[in-house]
Amino acid sequence: MLRRRPSLVIRPALDDHALHATLTELRPAQQLHGLGAGRTRPLWEPVAELLGKTGRDWDRRVHRVSVLARNLPPSVCERWSADRPGDGDALVLRAWVRSARAVAEGRDEARAAERACLRAAERCPEDPTPWLALLELMHSFAVPVRDAVPVWIEAVTRAPWLRTAYHQLLRYLSPRGHGTVADMLDFARQAAARAPHGSPLALLPVAARVELGAHRQQQMSLGTDAHWRESRAADEVAAALTDWFGTTAAPHAEAVADLNVLAFALIRIHRPAEAAAVFRRIGPYMTPQPWDLLPEPQRTFLYWRDRLGR
Repeated sequence: MLRRRPSLVIRPALDDHALHATLTELRPAQQLHGLGAGRTRPLWEPVAELLGKTGRDWDRRVHRVSVLARNLPPSVCERWSADRPGDGDALVLRAWVRSARAVAEGRDEARAAERACLRAAERCPEDPTPWLALLELMHSFAVPVRDAVPVWIEAVTRAPWLRTAYHQLLRYLSPRGHGTVADMLDFARQAAARAPHGSPLALLPVAARVELGAHRQQQMSLGTDAHWRESRAADEVAAALTDWFGTTAAPHAEAVADLNVLAFALIRIHRPAEAAAVFRRIGPYMTPQPWDLLPEPQRTFLYWRDRLGR
């Protein structure tokens, strides 16, 4: 009997089932249809329980806070802050929510968001998350790189090899952000060279190549795929396979996103045999980036996944 391939799953929580369950429980549609009626506990309690269980796993905490901040109904965070004004988790989530929304609301909100980040950092001095919320805010308002780097250093001082911190600065240094191609590539290569064996930062130069492709596509320049044909690209992908994918390192919170980048890169450099193993580990979890650099991204992902899975 033929075994059915799993359906495609595209969601902010990636493969974090506890995070997805919390978002599902609190999604606005449920509230609008009265499914939250008769609750005996505040709406924010599932969020508090989730972050409480996350503890000092900074990698998963940053992932969960950033996803919650962008996907929760606004009333949840505000109510939590009002009910528990000194709660560290509430302050951290509120800081990221305000940072994410400030760009749509103007400079006054940006200043309020900055104060929220600094207050959360003071309340949770060992937590890198408020500093990364502040870095997001600075990116949105095009603060120069020289002023953003000290904020990034505050985060990595607390969690030296935090995957999200390095990807945030990579985006900052990108020519699509506030840096240059040389800035971005140099940072990615140096970080990967220094990272411990098994760290997902081994993939950073490959992620930089994806970002370079997005920049060239945005500029509508010729030869947007030329950087995948460079011998150095093959070396960087091989290093990511050896130093991260092929190790016994425990999965990190955004491993699914990194696996999608690695599978994409292997397809671009025409190494389908190795891509097959990566697709097996991905399972049904597709991330829009980097596949949206190609025409019909979902169809392309499924084509390669199913073809290589035979």
